[in-house]
Amino acid sequence: MSVRSPENILLYLPPEQEAQVRAVFADLAKLGLPQQFQRPHITITFAQSMSTEAVQVAAQLLPEVIPAEFTRAGTVIFGTRSKQTVTWLLETSDEMHHVAREISAANPDGRGKQWIPHLTVGLRIPRAQVPEYVAGLEKVTPTRFKQLTAARAGWWRPSVQEYTALAES
Repeated sequence: MSVRSPENILLYLPPEQEAQVRAVFADLAKLGLPQQFQRPHITITFAQSMSTEAVQVAAQLLPEVIPAEFTRAGTVIFGTRSKQTVTWLLETSDEMHHVAREISAANPDGRGKQWIPHLTVGLRIPRAQVPEYVAGLEKVTPTRFKQLTAARAGWWRPSVQEYTALAES
């Protein structure tokens, strides 16, 4: 039985930064590492079916903090099984943290007020390949590419391929 992709409240980068992340993906693939196809984004919260309340809270609060600035602060690995997720850990303002935690808390299927801001740069990486992937990421990521901007936010429903804008700079 397959599980459908969850609905998400996401932050998106401006086109030039999205292109920079996609260039990192392409350079990793040239090194023989798993190709990445996901659109670069920062997830605030997700659920199989997003609650109306979470969407309403996001629509109310996100315009106050978008655009939001983020700084790459390190590399973090998520997952405990055979496939893991490699991410850039991000730091942001207290205001953005507060808003994200309020949105997440309004999602009954979420993690309460917890939020770890990150951008996925390696999805479903075989556990044995994670060290090589991280080394490749360090090799191909421009050292000057430390700042990211969340230029817009929205509610993404993959099952119906529908995006609803919630905030835009």
